[in-house]
Amino acid sequence: MSSRSTGAEKRPGFFKQLRSLFTFTKEEYSFLPWLLIAIVLVGIGLGVVLGFLIPPAPVWSIILWGFTGLMFGILAALMVMTRLSTKVMYKKIDGVPGAAGHVLSTSLGRRWVASEVPVGVNPKTQDAVYRAVGRGGVVLVAEGAKGRLTRLINDEKMKVTRVASGVPIQVLHLGHGEDDVPISKLSSTIKGLPKQLDRATMAAVVKRIDSISKSATSLPIPKGIDPMKVRAQRPR
Repeated sequence: MSSRSTGAEKRPGFFKQLRSLFTFTKEEYSFLPWLLIAIVLVGIGLGVVLGFLIPPAPVWSIILWGFTGLMFGILAALMVMTRLSTKVMYKKIDGVPGAAGHVLSTSLGRRWVASEVPVGVNPKTQDAVYRAVGRGGVVLVAEGAKGRLTRLINDEKMKVTRVASGVPIQVLHLGHGEDDVPISKLSSTIKGLPKQLDRATMAAVVKRIDSISKSATSLPIPKGIDPMKVRAQRPR
């Protein structure tokens, strides 16, 4: 009898993910190992000091406080590594086609409905427009050269207006120029928009827009890009 294949693909374990995150971040910040060790040692040191300062101070109490400091040091080290890895991710995907879709689909949370697939795209230039719908209304994120995106943006505005008249539409252009939004601030910019819709209206808008959305499975835009496999852009 042939062996049965596993139905679902196994996801990497916690320690494997942690190792990948460490390697990914260390490529940009070579001092990362020493920084993490220093943070853990500081945590242990603070725990031991507290053990001496809080009376009574028997040996077992100092050891216990030292262990507590170790746990807090590890937690702080993980938080620092996570923040640094996020900076590295944004740096590597900046300017890469599909970066906006990756951020929209992973960083907005449950209060926004978005997809990693663009709703409008120019196959020749890979200029693309992505859409997110939430309590702040409809947000169109333009990725590419501004001059070439006008038609794509207007087309998407017309689609939204046709089925959800009166719903506010915000257009954000990714970039580093005047009035542009850098990829590192895309998520926070969208989350910071004032609430314009209640939950019921938002759900209705999402349903209406989905009903007119065209299938984009054949669009030549990277879908689900892996930031750990993206190389940093060369300076021009």
